[in-house]
Amino acid sequence: MASMTEILILHGLLPMEYLDKVSRRSSDEEASIRELLSQGVVTDSQVARARAQSAGMDFVELIDYPVDRAAVTMVPAAVCRRHGVLPIGVRDGGLLLAMSDPGDVFAIDDVRAGLRMGVDPVVAEKGDLLAAIDRYLRADDELNDLTSTLEEKAAEVTADITDGPDDDVPIVRFVNLLVSQAITDHASDIHIEPSETDVRIRYRIDGVLHEMQPAPKAIQNGVISRLKIMSEIDIAERRKPQDGRMSVRHGGRQIDLRVATLPTVWGEKVVMRILDNSNTSMSLRDLNLLERNFDVYAESYSKPYGMILVTGPTGSGKSTTLYTTLNAVARPEINVITVEDPVEYRMRGINQVQVNPKAGLTFASALRSILRSDPDVVLLGEIRDHETAQIAIEASLTGHLVLSTLHTNDAPSAVTRLTEMGIEPFLVGSAIDCVVAQRLARRLCDRCKQPTAYSPLQLAHLKFDVRSDEQPTVFQPVGCQQCSNTGYRGRIALHEVMSVSEEIERLAVSRASSAEIGRVAREQGMLTLRQDGWEKAKLGLTSVEEILRVVA
Repeated sequence: MASMTEILILHGLLPMEYLDKVSRRSSDEEASIRELLSQGVVTDSQVARARAQSAGMDFVELIDYPVDRAAVTMVPAAVCRRHGVLPIGVRDGGLLLAMSDPGDVFAIDDVRAGLRMGVDPVVAEKGDLLAAIDRYLRADDELNDLTSTLEEKAAEVTADITDGPDDDVPIVRFVNLLVSQAITDHASDIHIEPSETDVRIRYRIDGVLHEMQPAPKAIQNGVISRLKIMSEIDIAERRKPQDGRMSVRHGGRQIDLRVATLPTVWGEKVVMRILDNSNTSMSLRDLNLLERNFDVYAESYSKPYGMILVTGPTGSGKSTTLYTTLNAVARPEINVITVEDPVEYRMRGINQVQVNPKAGLTFASALRSILRSDPDVVLLGEIRDHETAQIAIEASLTGHLVLSTLHTNDAPSAVTRLTEMGIEPFLVGSAIDCVVAQRLARRLCDRCKQPTAYSPLQLAHLKFDVRSDEQPTVFQPVGCQQCSNTGYRGRIALHEVMSVSEEIERLAVSRASSAEIGRVAREQGMLTLRQDGWEKAKLGLTSVEEILRVVA
């Protein structure tokens, strides 16, 4: 039987001289293949196909393969995860078993031991296989089993969780599975909400809440107490809101969660914000700014002084934009200090200060101290009051680059909001250099999106600025296995970038309305959130329906 290297050469994927090179350098073909992969000479898919051909097995692409969910349930999830295998169907009386290493006889024997049928192994690319395992082997069944067990042992729950962090304790396993499944599903928040009869559990995925299997009322106190212990929150205090933080290990990486409790009539509600920045790109280009918006924004943060404001509602990606900007400006020769409440992402080489009102460390007091610490760039988590706004404005006018957020619906309103806070209009116009308003819309799944047609009349009725002779191609969501049949995968930001020109500065000094400032900004080339969304819909990044959902 031909070796994998010979098959790769036969298919023209490797030059002939690689056979001699591999033979001379290592007698272990697997080590040689790993070296070729690390050098980018061959891809994972090509190696998987060669592996299948060498072993005389079929190769399957799991992204497109119609996996039989009944077959998936025939092998315990723990066995599948331990060996990195996935049952995908039944053929000729045998179980089709997808695996990345066809030579792993221990995995085949382990699966066969629990079945009353043969096992027919097929080869899949390792990355696709791991993604499919996460997709099909959810923790739902195990969670359901645990809730039944916990309901029977409700009286023992509180005693169990205070004894120690033993993963075999049912309530500990339940909480671990709850958090692990949320991270696997790429959720940004976990909501645990007590009601009269049960405990509702919801995950926020791509900005939309999805309801999970509810938990019995009997385990409510145990789950909340366990989360409080993990977050170092006072377990005895149930009458007032509390905040905490915890870290978990998932998939070989550490993930932080910000935890908040809130007393309700049926018990304490817990919301956990998942702060997973391991997959977050810190490149400004990945923010999907249109070319005009990128040029205006880059010109602003490249200046050594001035104020840049990012506005939008909670959960609109303001922090991500600011952290990405900080990553672009931070250099060893400048001093960067942040004041945040809370510090969401730890960044290397940046001095980050956590606000602590109980100790007297507010935004305003921290900002005063920071200005005595010789900063070049200051990031202020949020401008909430007159005192903080006044110090931030003065800092930007005295040679510092100040980045901050403000809660307004659009970019022009940021100018009027500061004057409403009591800041002198002439200071506002002089200090602000750029305002970015943004929203997050769901990104269309690249695998299943389909083109659709809208008439110019329809688009005009929806208030999209379209020429009568324009016939743009836009896409609509469909749904596939890769996007969990939602039609969307991930999110994309819509931006409204307003540069404060001399004319807008004069309008600010004269206390002009936000509508008038917006009119002048649009005349100078500013795209509104809806216009920016329309441009991204034409690029196939999101849908018209999604723009209408997030933009007024």
